[in-house]
Amino acid sequence: MPTLPPLDPPLQVVLVSPQIPPNTGNVARTCAVTGCRLHLVGPLGFSLDDKDLRRAGLDYWREVSPEVHRDWPEFEARALGGQTEKLHLFTARASRSLFEARFAPGDFLVFGQEQLGLPPALLDAWPARQVGIPMRAGVRSLNLAVAAGVAVYTALRNLAPAPG
Repeated sequence: MPTLPPLDPPLQVVLVSPQIPPNTGNVARTCAVTGCRLHLVGPLGFSLDDKDLRRAGLDYWREVSPEVHRDWPEFEARALGGQTEKLHLFTARASRSLFEARFAPGDFLVFGQEQLGLPPALLDAWPARQVGIPMRAGVRSLNLAVAAGVAVYTALRNLAPAPG
């Protein structure tokens, strides 16, 4: 089985106000198998003790140790530390494709709430940091866990040395 070399610092997946426990559990599983850090930014729509959350993450949950932040200002102060050039804000309304984005170790891949996406104030604060996953016209969006998986592996592929 192919393995991933560890990144130092690892990519960081940020879920802002997630509401559906199985989605968060599946994102945690992606983080566990890729070595990404997971940040959960409140308010959360569930308890971290939720059985659906644990079931979706299976036995990978203990490998993740998510950092939980009360809200975006706390996340910004504790984790981001002014490094806004490391933000990649995923939104279905972005004009820039994920495939055009450039990634670096330690970057933050930020995803919003399942039904509402990222808060407009957050998107308005950093319009140049918005990125979208290409989809067919007329289709609304991908599931949060799927979008995070696509983004993580695309970023990892972008960081991998060229074969040869």
